[in-house]
Amino acid sequence: MPMIFPSKQICRRALTMLAAGAIGLYASVASAAVNPLQLVAPISEYKIYVSQNVEKLVNDTKRFTDAVKAGKIDRAKALFAPTRMHYERIEPVAELFSDLDASIDSRADDHELAEKDPGFTGFHRIEYALWEQNSTDGMTPFADKLMADVNELATRLNTLTFPPRKVVGGAAVLMEEVAATKISGEEDRYSHTDLWDFQANFEGAYKIVELLQPLIELEDPAFADKTEKNFQTVFDTLAKYKTEDGGFKPYSDLSDSDRKLLAGRVTVLAEDLSKLRGMMGLN
Repeated sequence: MPMIFPSKQICRRALTMLAAGAIGLYASVASAAVNPLQLVAPISEYKIYVSQNVEKLVNDTKRFTDAVKAGKIDRAKALFAPTRMHYERIEPVAELFSDLDASIDSRADDHELAEKDPGFTGFHRIEYALWEQNSTDGMTPFADKLMADVNELATRLNTLTFPPRKVVGGAAVLMEEVAATKISGEEDRYSHTDLWDFQANFEGAYKIVELLQPLIELEDPAFADKTEKNFQTVFDTLAKYKTEDGGFKPYSDLSDSDRKLLAGRVTVLAEDLSKLRGMMGLN
């Protein structure tokens, strides 16, 4: 019997509510030592980080979609996971544009007819063709749409004023999503390249924390040290599955105990990061 995966949108709404509850979304503004003006520099630096990843996403998506349109299946497969990493690193802000996120990164179960639904587009629609059908037949329109959507995302992000609450809270939501849904292997279910996504998600969340580190240390030095160690534990856990060529083993190679261990460590990290918005006075 085929495994049924939860809708991406449903899961993210639930996770957002969970993370929001954990950090007191509806509480009054926390009495924090952090002055709002102190957030200007780290948020500006984060925007530079996003811009760098967006530029790489555009360039790599061009190479990926060119390979798809040329029928170069092996090359397209090799480019799939590295290309997606740029998107996965910036998910907290990329998801602010729900229309593009749905078009670029939705999964089959987000659509009534699953893989046969014409509304199922983006990376995972092409992933399905490459790995399940071992073909690029009929993929040119999907490749062109993916490229157009990625270009549109770049345009929107370049003119976006980044909301501090979304950026700071995004680190926790990203970890919650990995621990609660992505750990099942539902993200890259055809290619089993999930570990590439996890690495990028962790890097994106870590960048947010790294930029906030001086402010976190002002508020709670012990918390700063604990979070740093928990991030290192997660990165070390993931490093066990790296391959000699710089990639990762197929996620399907991991045992249930491997997945549970990873999920547990990511959950601990998510619980830490859920405190960040309150610590920054952003509740």
